[in-house]
Amino acid sequence: MSKRDYYEVLDVEKGATEKELKKAYRKVAMKHHPDRNPDNDEAEAKFKEANEAYEILSDSEKRAAYDQYGHDGVNPQGFGGAGSQGFGDIFGDIFGDIFGGGGGGRSHVQRGTDLSYTLDLKLEDAVKGSNVKIRIPTSISCKTCDGSGAKEGTTPEDCATCGGVGQVRMRQGPFSVQQTCPRCQGAGKTIKDPCHKCHGRGAVQENKTLSVKVPAGVDTGDRIRLSGEGEAGLHGGPAGDLFVQMNVKSHSIFERDGRDLYCEIPISFTDAALGGELEVPTLECKVKLKIPSETQTGKLFRLRGKGVTPVRGGGQGDLLCRVVVETPIHLTKRQKEILAEFEEIQTSQGNRQSPKKTSWFDGVKQFVDTLKP
Repeated sequence: MSKRDYYEVLDVEKGATEKELKKAYRKVAMKHHPDRNPDNDEAEAKFKEANEAYEILSDSEKRAAYDQYGHDGVNPQGFGGAGSQGFGDIFGDIFGDIFGGGGGGRSHVQRGTDLSYTLDLKLEDAVKGSNVKIRIPTSISCKTCDGSGAKEGTTPEDCATCGGVGQVRMRQGPFSVQQTCPRCQGAGKTIKDPCHKCHGRGAVQENKTLSVKVPAGVDTGDRIRLSGEGEAGLHGGPAGDLFVQMNVKSHSIFERDGRDLYCEIPISFTDAALGGELEVPTLECKVKLKIPSETQTGKLFRLRGKGVTPVRGGGQGDLLCRVVVETPIHLTKRQKEILAEFEEIQTSQGNRQSPKKTSWFDGVKQFVDTLKP
């Protein structure tokens, strides 16, 4: 039997915000929670379905994969809490204020938090690839207690109140619910003698230097994941990951658009009129660009294979050079005389040497004529 669309399960639009998702999940889960529907297999199935939908859609990465590939992109069978382990921590996090605590105890061992770092890159390094050293503040596992949080020679003990479960069961009216243990706060363990170095946390703050290998062709918005380089886990738990976000800085000559590069090249009006050959830069070397005679400003010249090879594969892009005809300044008296003579000769030739100018003024004349009463 095929799965229902997750947005349909929670009755939200595809663009729903995190707040709207949480509100919708709360409503569906309250309706179908097994404690309110004892011995009702259908209600339990719908509750698990809502649990699974919320776990995917509340995670930005899983949601993006689901939006693009559907159920095949997230493979929910691999996720805990979507029916494989009862009603899980998702329900407890959202309904703790209603039922007096979480629906599932927190493990004493907890995974570390993921970190994000923005790496500013020069265009050349983004296109060619590079190795970059970054220094980040983070927490690492305490070496004194080996991440346990307990003083050397001791270990955390099972909580005497909950027996190491992390939860105590209470009855509230017709409901039998679990509540986070008030003594160990759901950890299931207590530390009698905390480590003097980390004060029982199992991790300490430290700056660390990492080497990031930036592959050739990355662009702004691309991310590199460094597994296990995030915050240290609590009480010996696994470390989180570090996500390095690429930010390619503006370049003084080139502008990137996907696999292509663009640049503007100023040329003199004599080169534009008579033609010539210019030396233009690429990211690798200098090349010759032939300017034909009678070139107009804005003309694009394409240098094939002088662009970028994207990081996700595909052919190398092109370099597109846009010429801009520059009007000379600080003219000498003699230059002005020559230009005046040139204008006089051009005028005597009629309008055939300035076709754009002629057509533009003809268009203006026709427009003005339409305005006359």
